[in-house]
Amino acid sequence: MNESRTMLVTGGGIGIGRAAALGFGWAGYHVVVTDILEAKGLATVSAIRSAGGSAAFAAMDVRSTHGVDEVIAAVNKDRGAIDALVLNAGIAHKVPLAALDDARWDETLDIDLKGMFRVARAALPAMRQRRSGAIVCLTSLMGLTWGWREHVHYSAAKAGVIGLMRGLATEVAADGVRVNAVSPGYVRTAQLLSEEHSLGAEGAQQAGARVPLGRIGEPEDIADVILFLASTKARYVTGQVIVVDGGLAINPQ
Repeated sequence: MNESRTMLVTGGGIGIGRAAALGFGWAGYHVVVTDILEAKGLATVSAIRSAGGSAAFAAMDVRSTHGVDEVIAAVNKDRGAIDALVLNAGIAHKVPLAALDDARWDETLDIDLKGMFRVARAALPAMRQRRSGAIVCLTSLMGLTWGWREHVHYSAAKAGVIGLMRGLATEVAADGVRVNAVSPGYVRTAQLLSEEHSLGAEGAQQAGARVPLGRIGEPEDIADVILFLASTKARYVTGQVIVVDGGLAINPQ
């Protein structure tokens, strides 16, 4: 078993997941990048290795209990318990309430909420047995502070992530495992820049003007906080939601 720390991220091929993977790689972790986007995930692995880090890719669909269990079991066998688990995979599709059928609702909650549960459930036994580890869940201002029209399903899922995080944090604290969440505001990702499902490029620029710090976030802004929460510097922090939004939530003009 390799003695270096191991980090696993879901949705590590793009956006915040990719930035987190790169950040942990630079910090000396062996990074396991998981995603359904194989080419993107492999590109993240390549970038970590090119910078002198250690990384591997595993195809994983968080909707599949069997698939999740297989990946986590393989990582545990190869690396031992996971030190840092970043639960990031998610979707956010714009759907007006009148068109929000059961299938679309179920798809969003299956990925954005139950997907996190599946991965945490699979990873936690080894973490608890070793009595150490940190889990960071990605929520959103849309599940913490605001609603979001035409995203009722997304807001519900992200609010659920906070409940999931707090429940897990309470249950595993005595076993030395910490669980926290990061709540980003507007972040420059493919999701935010989508004209179909979010603000689009022009809308993102306008949103940046409303942020007290004067800009929308970059994926690295979120990744740095994730890395902090997974580190020993946050050793006395658990069950918390850390808002990383440039001040937007306190001044949503």
